Amino acid sequence: MKQANIIREYGPFPGVEAVAGVTYDGKNVWFASGDRLNALDPAGGTIERSIAVPAHAGTAFDGRYLYQIAESRIQKIDRETGEVLGSIPAPAGGGDSGLAWAEGTLWVGHYRERKIHQVDPETGKILRTIQSDRFVTGVTWLDGELWHATWEGDESELRRLDPGTGEVLETLEMPAGVEVSGLESDGGDRFYCGGGRSGTIRAVRRPRPGTAARRRSKRSGRSTRTPSKRRSGRGRASRASASSNTGRAFPWGPYGSRSTFTGSAIPARKAGTNAATMPTPNNAAPAVANAIGSSALT
Repeated sequence: MKQANIIREYGPFPGVEAVAGVTYDGKNVWFASGDRLNALDPAGGTIERSIAVPAHAGTAFDGRYLYQIAESRIQKIDRETGEVLGSIPAPAGGGDSGLAWAEGTLWVGHYRERKIHQVDPETGKILRTIQSDRFVTGVTWLDGELWHATWEGDESELRRLDPGTGEVLETLEMPAGVEVSGLESDGGDRFYCGGGRSGTIRAVRRPRPGTAARRRSKRSGRSTRTPSKRRSGRGRASRASASSNTGRAFPWGPYGSRSTFTGSAIPARKAGTNAATMPTPNNAAPAVANAIGSSALT
């Protein structure tokens, strides 16, 4: 296990009691804070604008639209106008926490069940499920790598999983007491992590691809170099098909249309209402419940 390299901290921000979902659109870091989505300028560290929508857990971006978990629904939002274009059912029915976009689909964390679901963004149908062994509080894809955040008690980690088997391939351990309530990549060398009740966002240095394999091979005395006959371009399509939500290139296809993403918008929560209204899951500290909201608790 490797210690996470925290390179910058943003916030706390005025009027933000907790940070839940986090995503990145190539310019701004968008984060959920209960009753609104906020666009953070990562260079200046200031909130540029906010959208008044229910924002209780995971957040994602498909290159054009934002997606936001709101209770038991996932809403599709026009980031320019703030209009809710439609919604689909969340796969965990309110127990969802963590949201990402890759391969033309949504990837949704099922907090209590320690699962990650791949979901059709037009219908909400579950296409596949990956099992983890820790609570899932954030999900992101980068260069074909699947990462998820976990937060249990006083411990938080960023973990890279084998998307086929769920095996943990790499772990970044956050300092004791640091909460991770959302996860997103910038498409390059850093992750953005929601800070739960701290009301902050932390930027964490992403390990260089292959470093974990090199460390394992060094301990075992074996080389990680791929035979030349296997380096003829195989795997490039798979790496490209699950890249980060950076707004720069999305090779997995066209954006979903408004006409196929149907459903009703969810009314905003009344001001002053605590998003965490449901009981805390077994073995999870109350802090987790308060930070990632009722969408992660059933």
